[in-house]
Amino acid sequence: MLRALPVIVQVALLVYCLIDCLQSDPDRVRNLSKGWWVVLIVVLPIAGGVAWLVAGRPLTPRTHVPWPSTATAGFPEHERPRRYGDDAAAEERRRAEERRSDELHEQMLRDWEAQLRAREQGAAGASETAGGEQGAAGPHGAAGDDGAGPGRV
Repeated sequence: MLRALPVIVQVALLVYCLIDCLQSDPDRVRNLSKGWWVVLIVVLPIAGGVAWLVAGRPLTPRTHVPWPSTATAGFPEHERPRRYGDDAAAEERRRAEERRSDELHEQMLRDWEAQLRAREQGAAGASETAGGEQGAAGPHGAAGDDGAGPGRV
């Protein structure tokens, strides 16, 4: 059992330091970037782990959040911190972009409706000229056919 103790300590130190490094905020890690600390801890398990604890680990643990929220891990939408567009100018740009997009879609819809009306008028004009050539029969039946079908009154 005494022979296995150094191996157990090494593995425990590796696991603890690796998890601690991965869960630390990248902005609060000292001396190296977070990725380099992970490489150092994995490649040099004992020296990297001790170096992380001495020189890389954030000095103070994160005890508070910078926005008003509960102590739980959840973020209700109205409490979620915003990354981009915190100022009024960005909000106005977003609204202007939405208005422009809405106007573009409305114009596309008007164009599409105009095209449909033109097609319907073209189709109605073509059927009227074709109906005049067929005589009294009309486009779907013989003369005197009321459209009720055979045997129907």
